[in-house]
Amino acid sequence: MAKWIVDQSHSSVGFEVKHMMVSKVKGQFDSYTADVEAEDLTDLTSAKVAFKFDVASINTRNDDRDNHLKSADFFDVENNPSIEFISTSITRDGDDYKVTGDLTIKDVTKPVTFDVEFGGKGTNPWGVEVYGFEAAAKINREEFGLTWNAALETGGVLVGKDIKIKVELELNPAE
Repeated sequence: MAKWIVDQSHSSVGFEVKHMMVSKVKGQFDSYTADVEAEDLTDLTSAKVAFKFDVASINTRNDDRDNHLKSADFFDVENNPSIEFISTSITRDGDDYKVTGDLTIKDVTKPVTFDVEFGGKGTNPWGVEVYGFEAAAKINREEFGLTWNAALETGGVLVGKDIKIKVELELNPAE
């Protein structure tokens, strides 16, 4: 199998969650690694995919919130420095894919399926073939031990349960 590397300047790992039941907070992990092995990126069914997100790199554009997310109330970055995903099966879904794997957050591992859209392939100005993908999944954060919340005086809670994860990738062949 060929190895592929993520072009970090053309990729991102983001998330969003409801805030106060009325709006969304969006964020990203600025530091992550990915291992992708596949003979042909136009057919992912035999590929192997692994991600590791550096939790200390969480970025919601608010230092106070980021520090709270790194604390024991949420990710407990001192004891759980990374979030990991390892694919276990990949199936074709029309022109797209369902990538199922084990997601580990705070020592809790659960199966999660990402809907993956193949964005296409091209050749960059230096003659390197590049491939684009978008992946999305939704998880219940409480199932992974991320249970902190605060009740609002008007009803509801400060932080929603559902987290939408979105990964945008540009892959290049490893040299």
